[in-house]
Amino acid sequence: MNTNTGTRVSVASVTANTKRGGDIRVTLSPRTVGCTSGFGGVLRLAPGEFVTEHLHPYSEEFLHIVRGHLELSLAGRPVGLAPGDSVLVPIGVRHRLVNSGTVPAEAVFHLSPLAPRPELGHVDTEEPLHGEAAQPDVGGPR
Repeated sequence: MNTNTGTRVSVASVTANTKRGGDIRVTLSPRTVGCTSGFGGVLRLAPGEFVTEHLHPYSEEFLHIVRGHLELSLAGRPVGLAPGDSVLVPIGVRHRLVNSGTVPAEAVFHLSPLAPRPELGHVDTEEPLHGEAAQPDVGGPR
């Protein structure tokens, strides 16, 4: 039984994952609130900054742009995103995000369902920025 129902998680209380680029913070996850169907959080990218290409073999990713302009490369096809836009990244589709604007960008994301094990949730198709295998948070953040 989930005892964390209604638990508030502040984005400031979560450690940033920067291994793939940007500032990715998983706020709601099995680890933080005991959820069982997916995970989500906030992504921040400075102008010109990007998140390396990857895919999620078990999860759909829902992305909603709050601030700034992003370009999503979705299976090699560019998709421009502006504040108020939402996009679905289907299971198994390669994708990469770039802040194509002149101001910081912020997006909210959710992935569902969870992978069978966290290390299976995220597949890098481009080398992580820090030259090391990036460690997934909970089924692979963004």
